[in-house]
Amino acid sequence: MATTAEKLLTDLHVKYIQSLGENKDDLTYHLTAHLRLNAVYWGLTALCVMKHKDALNREETIEFVLSCWDNEAGAFGAHPDHDAHILATLSAIQILTIHDALDRVDVPRVVNFISSLQTPSGVFAGDQFGETDTRFTYCAINALSLLDRKFITPGTAPFNIDNAVSYIRRCRNFDGGFGSVIGGESHAGQVFVCVAALSILDRMDEVDEKTLAWWLAERQLPNGGLNGRPEKLEDVCYSFWVLSSLSILKKLHWINSGALMSFILSAQDPEGGGIADRPGDVVDVFHTHFGVAGLSLLGYPGLGDIDPVYCMPVDVIEKKGLRKDWAALPRKAS
Repeated sequence: MATTAEKLLTDLHVKYIQSLGENKDDLTYHLTAHLRLNAVYWGLTALCVMKHKDALNREETIEFVLSCWDNEAGAFGAHPDHDAHILATLSAIQILTIHDALDRVDVPRVVNFISSLQTPSGVFAGDQFGETDTRFTYCAINALSLLDRKFITPGTAPFNIDNAVSYIRRCRNFDGGFGSVIGGESHAGQVFVCVAALSILDRMDEVDEKTLAWWLAERQLPNGGLNGRPEKLEDVCYSFWVLSSLSILKKLHWINSGALMSFILSAQDPEGGGIADRPGDVVDVFHTHFGVAGLSLLGYPGLGDIDPVYCMPVDVIEKKGLRKDWAALPRKAS
């Protein structure tokens, strides 16, 4: 269980991430199979930010990603023998990008899979079964840009950029936020995917920046934590969803960074490692990843830089020439 700690317990978190998946007889391992590839991305990215990228074996990681390939669909599922989905496909591409192994991907087939998911309204579905959500639009745009910048460039993009932007615009609410669908309530997670997608496409003109920054800053509660929408509890994962959007808007200084940093650190497990959604709860790799990512954006000492648009190491994104205009807080001295 998570209890208060005054500093980031890096060594424990590295061991926690390394231990995930070791006990394949554990019921939890099988109950979370639908998140397996996402979890590998969360763990690997957290390790990169903590400067322990090599804590997971590169070749074993790549081989697992490739084992999740759905040859019928031409994309990746969350686990071997699972159907392809845009969420898993993005995680696969992110992992392979971090490990400089995109040459192992059948890029034309993946591009065809992703572009086939765009609906006439402009929004993307997650898979062949047709559920739509602004999350899937972000996943599509993120993945295509990582594969090649030409796939998000007008004239060479394999999807209708104007329709995608139009759908995101129609998901914008009076408070400046965005919902999962047209008319959906503003939510910090959906704000991130919409703002980040627009940033990748160089269409930040669609964002009411001042109103949205105000709404995001209002997500901070008296205990320092952030919630995802009004009247909800604080949760460590919003340390990334809110901070990433504020970084893209260059308004990260609008919140109390010290109070949020203390809240994230208080959700650590000082015995087994990992970070929970809030102090006293059970840890998981999802909140560990987003807690570490949030601390990086806040300038926590000793961490590597994370790109708030892609939620990937900055050096990886800069190497591909994809960095956008954003600002995190300065890195504090150790």
